[in-house]
Amino acid sequence: MAGHVRYTALLDACVLFPLAMTDALMSLATAGLFAAKWTTAIESEWIDALEERRPDLKGKLNGRREQMRQAVPDWEVSEAAWKACAGGLKLPDPNDVHVLAAALAGHADCIVTANMKDFPREAVDPFGIEVIHPDQFIVSQWDLDQLVTVAAFKRMRARWKKPEATAEDFAAAMERGGLPVTAQRLREAAELI
Repeated sequence: MAGHVRYTALLDACVLFPLAMTDALMSLATAGLFAAKWTTAIESEWIDALEERRPDLKGKLNGRREQMRQAVPDWEVSEAAWKACAGGLKLPDPNDVHVLAAALAGHADCIVTANMKDFPREAVDPFGIEVIHPDQFIVSQWDLDQLVTVAAFKRMRARWKKPEATAEDFAAAMERGGLPVTAQRLREAAELI
């Protein structure tokens, strides 16, 4: 299996759970800043977690899942591929082994996760995979290509119709969604988004 020519990020379930964070990551991926990867196991994990927190959404998340799949057509690291890599991998939480295995099978350069402690450097560094918080990841994309990133956020904000978001509403939503540095960047670029 050939690797992706762009920087490839394996997205952990915890970054696909909060809507604003997911939307930001999908917007940057569809803008071509990086190749996003995940697995059906990761999908099940974020759906289960969201349905547990919001029982009113039970059975209503298939549309969101399909939109994510359509936005990033090459998203899937197959179960067969990541299971073939999982043997012998060790992490503090055995339930996270599939994420590291998927990163290996998907030729990922990094794992984007808010659960940094679950992927200690001594367990992940030997594989050449960086573990990065979503806020740091998004700001790094911004630093690499400000024009494309700002344009992606502008398109994202334009999609927020119900209710329509001011630049400050948009930044505040990112901050509430666990992206304080991204929110600050958006405030600084308010006239552009």
